[in-house]
Amino acid sequence: MSAATAPSARSRNRSRRRPVQIVGGTARAIGIVLVVCAFIAPLLWMLLASLKTNLEIVDPSKTFDFTPTFDNFGTVFGAQAFGSFILNSVVVGTGATLIALVLGIPAAYGIARFRVKRATTFLLMARIIPGVSLLVPWYFLFSQIQLVGTYTVLILTHIFVTMPLVVAIMSSFFEGIPEELEEAAQIDGSSRIGAFLRVVLPLSVPGIATATILAFIFSWNNFLFALVLSNQDTRTLPVAIVNFTSYASVDWGGLMAAAVVITLPVMVIALIAQKYVVSGLTAGATKG
Repeated sequence: MSAATAPSARSRNRSRRRPVQIVGGTARAIGIVLVVCAFIAPLLWMLLASLKTNLEIVDPSKTFDFTPTFDNFGTVFGAQAFGSFILNSVVVGTGATLIALVLGIPAAYGIARFRVKRATTFLLMARIIPGVSLLVPWYFLFSQIQLVGTYTVLILTHIFVTMPLVVAIMSSFFEGIPEELEEAAQIDGSSRIGAFLRVVLPLSVPGIATATILAFIFSWNNFLFALVLSNQDTRTLPVAIVNFTSYASVDWGGLMAAAVVITLPVMVIALIAQKYVVSGLTAGATKG
């Protein structure tokens, strides 16, 4: 009798859990949709506004009912010459990222292998320091050696943003690589540097990709340093976007088109390299 009632009891439990699972799955799906909409809505509005005239942007009845125009993008690349600003951002972002990788990867390896925990904390504290507190001494120092307005000063100051990021990501990634692999390479006759170059670095490609992408994005989006230390020839995109605002008016269409130009490359890079970013950021999370 008990053996006969056991299957029926299990079936009743499953039938009770099924509505709960359906409700939970539906609530989770609704939550995901709401979160995605909250992030996508501003980007969609920005894209639509870049295809409108200034009068249509401020007219609620023209939110979706309008005739697209590319005049704003013509202003961005024509009258405002955004092509040179894009080149400036690429040069500064690439330079700051490469230098941060060359210096930060060996530093992160040393921190991970020699357990120098305070060094990581010290570097991360640099991200907490307000950048504006450094601008006055930086401007005074670099103006004395006539570097203000050059790519050099922008790259050097952006390293302040990119270096801690590279070290923090890579030190966590190196901690997740077993030291036994390096020891085996050294037993086979390789030096510690050789083991690092031939064994550790190839295994660190996802972490390096993550650090490279995030460092470049942080440099690309930096506004404050370029605002003070650049000139008309080296101005980067976040600073150039101010050209669409004036004391009496704002060119909303041009501003939105410029925002699309700034945002689109970063979004494309993030989407293409999404798997590397996820794997790199989660490296070391399950360590131990």
